[in-house]
Amino acid sequence: MSNGDIFVGEVIGTAILILFGAGVVAAVVLNYSKAKDAGWVVIAFGWGFGVMAGAYTAAPLSGGHLNPAVTLGIAIDTGEWDKVHIYVAGQMVGAMLGAVLCWLVYYAQFEANAEEDISQPTLGVFSTIPAIRRPVANLVTEIIATMGLVLPILAFGLTEGLGESGTAILIVSFLVVGIGLSLGGPTGYAINPARDLGPRIVHALLPIPRKGTSDWGYAWVPVVGPLIGGALSGLVFNAAF
Repeated sequence: MSNGDIFVGEVIGTAILILFGAGVVAAVVLNYSKAKDAGWVVIAFGWGFGVMAGAYTAAPLSGGHLNPAVTLGIAIDTGEWDKVHIYVAGQMVGAMLGAVLCWLVYYAQFEANAEEDISQPTLGVFSTIPAIRRPVANLVTEIIATMGLVLPILAFGLTEGLGESGTAILIVSFLVVGIGLSLGGPTGYAINPARDLGPRIVHALLPIPRKGTSDWGYAWVPVVGPLIGGALSGLVFNAAF
């Protein structure tokens, strides 16, 4: 895979991931959305389908990492570091692009906050917010949840035929749904630094009425936690398998 293919693939795939993922959160939480109050299960499946659509789209070009934690875990396991920066750059650009697209789709709902004097902070559409703000506990949650993603992804590569058949991406998509349902309650399961940081930057820049804070004091947790989880996954996989 060329550097250009990797960058383009990760941009497109991650943009689709965030469009679906942020989109399902917007659908569930924003006022005047037809899916208002549809619930956590809908959000978990929306993110899973976002992974599926994004990864299948990106796979022919880049392999469909869509996540710096996955890229880091693979690099630690294989020892191949020369293209890591290209993957991460594409993932960040794609995450920001997907967040902008979500804003455009739900533009009228975001505008309703100002037009009808509705007080509704919007950061949760774009990035994660902990249910209980305890940074150490939140960090541990993100580390463990990310290991629940990256370690199985590395192990799937040992199963002959999964990669060739394309089944691995489908399984990873359901894995993301499972992580959301089982481990997402404490922090909203970022499990992906680009997924959280890129949209958080976009949230800070976009002219969203009554958008509230972008919560930069917490922003390090969903970046550092998944990176530690991805690194530990690569180390454990390399040692155990």
